[in-house]
Amino acid sequence: MSHRQDSRVATMPLDEYQRSIFVGAPSDPEQPIDIIRSAVDLTKEATRAISITALEAMREGALFMGVIGTRGDLVNPFRHIDAAIWSEPDVPEHIIETAYDYCEELTRKEAGNFYHSFKYLPEAERRAIMAYYAFCRRADDIADGDYVDFFPGGSSKNPESVDYRDSIERLSPGEPVLNRSIYNEKMSQLFYYRKKLSTAYGNVTSTDPIFIAIKDTVRTFGVPRQLLDDMISGMEDDFHRNRYQTFEDLYSYCYRVASTVGLVCIEIYGYDDPKAREYAESWGVFMQLINIIRDVAEDAERDRIYLPMEDLIRWGISEEDVKSGEALLSHPGWAPFVREYLDRVEGYRERTFKLFPLLDKSSRYSPAAMSSFYQSIMKKIIKRDGDVFTERIQLSKTEKMLLAAYVYVRYRFLGL
Repeated sequence: MSHRQDSRVATMPLDEYQRSIFVGAPSDPEQPIDIIRSAVDLTKEATRAISITALEAMREGALFMGVIGTRGDLVNPFRHIDAAIWSEPDVPEHIIETAYDYCEELTRKEAGNFYHSFKYLPEAERRAIMAYYAFCRRADDIADGDYVDFFPGGSSKNPESVDYRDSIERLSPGEPVLNRSIYNEKMSQLFYYRKKLSTAYGNVTSTDPIFIAIKDTVRTFGVPRQLLDDMISGMEDDFHRNRYQTFEDLYSYCYRVASTVGLVCIEIYGYDDPKAREYAESWGVFMQLINIIRDVAEDAERDRIYLPMEDLIRWGISEEDVKSGEALLSHPGWAPFVREYLDRVEGYRERTFKLFPLLDKSSRYSPAAMSSFYQSIMKKIIKRDGDVFTERIQLSKTEKMLLAAYVYVRYRFLGL
């Protein structure tokens, strides 16, 4: 069943709406576009493999197994390997640990607030969450940044990559919203990213440290592949759409890029009550909706408007108004639009905080801290009457430390 809402949602209470959907899949799995995406696979027969003990892998000696360069930069420890997979089915433990080290260092450098909430998790959960963060970070860097992922033997002109890209474009709504050459390159990179992901669920192992760690993570915690595939699909959908007419459309996007993250995280954190899956879905939507309203000016500069167009129009706000930046503050419809938007967000926030008591006690602090940071940002937006233009709304270092300490005591020691 679809995670898109129907026409009744405008007046449907949140709990009733949540009960009306099936948690776990954003779209009909029989849709052609999802079949094409899920069929991406990487086999030993289709690509070059390299022995784990090969001379070229070991010739760097001790430096080979490090993840920090001489200048303190993050270094792929397997960067010298010009092959997509290892030949042996079982990767040695020291290579798996090095892959986790790489993911942890990437998280430390790029995750900011999230890293500090991750580091207090139990060892196995901490390493797994950081591997998953690295997976999401790199996908986002490919889709929305200038990061160029490497896949040995892969290129945007490879016939398999071209066929995949053409098939997705044909089945997607609208023309690509990116420059054609950029679109081709990014779609190709995400295609090979899916190839690497398939190794986490197959009988071969990628030579990419992120996917070595992800393979160990999904095996240890039983994470469904669809959740990781759906996140990549959300990145691809962003290439074909830069406007969302209804909240129902936006919800589907939020599910792919954010709710799937919450659903993966709770598999790692641990839970017994199936209601946790509903609340984890709301957790992702809550944080993504806050990101959207906070970053509305930055997104508009890139010709992206994630706010539901029909809601904006109802308050007399046009695309040009949204693109006007700080001038939008003087529009009579902006403040009431923001209040209505955040009233909706509040429903998801309430469900989010119902999640934490259902998680393993040792893991509650991490999602609670992240959510509390976002709740504080939401409060600041409310206090400023929707002024997300004059300066970026964020927490000071002192605010973060005090809030983190409060959440740590509340969820680690008091067990609330």
